[in-house]
Amino acid sequence: MTAPTTRFAPSPTGRLHLGHAASARHGFEAARQAGGRFLLRIEEIDGTRCRREHEDGILDDLRFLGLSWDGEVRRQSEHLDDYERAVERLREMELLYPCFCTRADIAAEIARAACAPHDLPVPGPLAGPCGPLYPGTCRRMAREDAERRIASGAGYGLRLDVERSARLAEQRNGGPLFWHDRGAGRIEATPRALGDVVLARKEIPTSYHLAVSVDDHLQGVTLVTRGTDLFHATHIHRLLQALLGLDVPEYDHHPLVLDDRGERLAKRRHAPTIRSLRDEGRTAAEIWRMAGWPPVGETRSGEAETTDGHR
Repeated sequence: MTAPTTRFAPSPTGRLHLGHAASARHGFEAARQAGGRFLLRIEEIDGTRCRREHEDGILDDLRFLGLSWDGEVRRQSEHLDDYERAVERLREMELLYPCFCTRADIAAEIARAACAPHDLPVPGPLAGPCGPLYPGTCRRMAREDAERRIASGAGYGLRLDVERSARLAEQRNGGPLFWHDRGAGRIEATPRALGDVVLARKEIPTSYHLAVSVDDHLQGVTLVTRGTDLFHATHIHRLLQALLGLDVPEYDHHPLVLDDRGERLAKRRHAPTIRSLRDEGRTAAEIWRMAGWPPVGETRSGEAETTDGHR
């Protein structure tokens, strides 16, 4: 069996917390224990929230915790052409359409649909794993009207017509798409459950869904380790892989680190950062135990590992 290539891909919108560290450790151990490669990718497409000082802090915290990575760090902002080419391929397949709706517009459309379900423009549930599904308002807009609004300078996002895309992918595949998760087994992809997701915006040439799918392919990632909160996203990623001819990695969605209230650690909830714990005098070993892991170089059973990652 080929040794896996894994990756850790944080967004530099703040410093790392225990949940981030645990996620990085999952990928690190999956690679090192099998003699594989562990890559680091910085997902900083969103220039309004990402900061270089946060990126520097992330790298510093990872080194403090004893994690090392192979090769150069990939920064998404340095590879915009890769995402633009993917968008253009999807556009050529006529699978994208511009959407001019604001969040308020979408909420109002969903509220109206909830009052008259027989008038729903898109059959199916009103809510998906990421929240309310986009009701397809702009999908029905005439192309001439859309082009006129774009020419006028209106802001817009490019949405994937998921129903049309899924039909095309399933036709090419000869049936439903599948992917393999180490914990959940063989999973049938159901991207329709997420609705018409945004893949790019006027000011940003990609989105998380598109960029991560393209990056994993170009970096040769064969095992994606990430939290269970992103399990649903894999359905869309599997669809994009089929449409764009990208490699399909194996997945391992690991449990999340929870706080005292049983909620996942998050920046918006002011989870303690690795930096703040370091400032308190915590050692790397202490921080790892707080995250549910032994110090780097030890297995969960407490046995030491050799430098190549094997006992």
